[in-house]
Amino acid sequence: MLKRVLLPLAVATLFFACLSVPIQGQRGRPPVRLPDGAGRELVQSACTRCHALDLIADAGYTRNDWAITVASMVRLPSDQSELIEDYLVENFPAKRKLPAIILAGSVSVSIRNWVAPSPGSRPHDPLATADGAIWWTGNWADVLGRLDPRTGEMKEFPLPPKTGPRGLSADKDGNIWFAGNSGAYVGKFDPKTSIVTHYEMPDPDARDPNALVIDQNGTLWFTLQNSNMIGRLDPQTGEIKLAAAPTPRSNPDGIAIDSSGVPWFAQFGVNKLARVDPNTMVITEYALPNPQTRPRRLALTSDGVIWYSDYERGYLGRLDPKTGAVKEWLSPGGRGSQPYAMTAVKDVIWYSESGLFPNTLVRFDPRTEKFQTWTIPFGGGVVPNMTPTAGGNLVLASSRRNRIVLVEVRD
Repeated sequence: MLKRVLLPLAVATLFFACLSVPIQGQRGRPPVRLPDGAGRELVQSACTRCHALDLIADAGYTRNDWAITVASMVRLPSDQSELIEDYLVENFPAKRKLPAIILAGSVSVSIRNWVAPSPGSRPHDPLATADGAIWWTGNWADVLGRLDPRTGEMKEFPLPPKTGPRGLSADKDGNIWFAGNSGAYVGKFDPKTSIVTHYEMPDPDARDPNALVIDQNGTLWFTLQNSNMIGRLDPQTGEIKLAAAPTPRSNPDGIAIDSSGVPWFAQFGVNKLARVDPNTMVITEYALPNPQTRPRRLALTSDGVIWYSDYERGYLGRLDPKTGAVKEWLSPGGRGSQPYAMTAVKDVIWYSESGLFPNTLVRFDPRTEKFQTWTIPFGGGVVPNMTPTAGGNLVLASSRRNRIVLVEVRD
């Protein structure tokens, strides 16, 4: 079903962030009770507006990092913020985390970042567009955002409640496409009119559009992670076709299009990558050698090689579809480094290590097989996606730090 909704060009408030996020405990887990102490009631009231207390109970930071986290989630008077920070540091101190491993190299980078207007919006996907702007999905705030990095101007455009936007791509006409992860639809946002067009899933079992890309013909492809499906959307007709992944619970995640227009996707629930025949939608799976491998994001290089980030084992891997050969390199941060967001620029691989503190930005040159790493200045806060700009720079979404990041690269 296709629907169009006209939305105002307004900055979303915390209200939008709180509409679609459950405040009870995670499914199957009893509600969390915070320890007694000064500040408990304030934490209980301020921090459950938009999410469950599980996120606090599972966390542990230094005072500085709790201060950054609280400031990114909610706006409070300074005395209340300090009381919350005192309580969190006392009851949820910093946990021991893997340290960032810094490897020097010949490339230098400059990292700039901007805080998203809606507190706690959890930016999930960034996109650099042809006009020099940077767009992002505010996954928890039900917004799309636009940043002009030249001026620092930021705008957020509210989407319908319970959209949970992820995945982001722009078509040749400048429309911004996104996956409504919570709303079970793919959306098109027209920046000129603010009209959002909904393309709803034709199958009730197709619940969670996730990553999204546009191929050379303008066709949209997207993964449905927990639904274990791949989707294809023809923007001319609005028709959506779905195909189930052959392996149950394979959790299709990151997706990319090769130079021949063939979609490839990572199967985060198993040790497999897969390709989709763009005409028949027949899915062919490629098993990776180690059964513990869990590929999460993909990057493609001009030689037809498929690169993947092994989130579970802490490896960077490559699959040559022509020969089936697989080669892997232990990420600089080692096992537990949780390689996540990933892209390729001029056949050089870039990715983030989300399991380290601070998170790192990693560069890998396939020609020399050398790594170079940098810490993300504000800690990173988990980078679920990154994409290149036309000039060879990088844009990142920093989810838990509520920031949009521009990495300017100088060889």
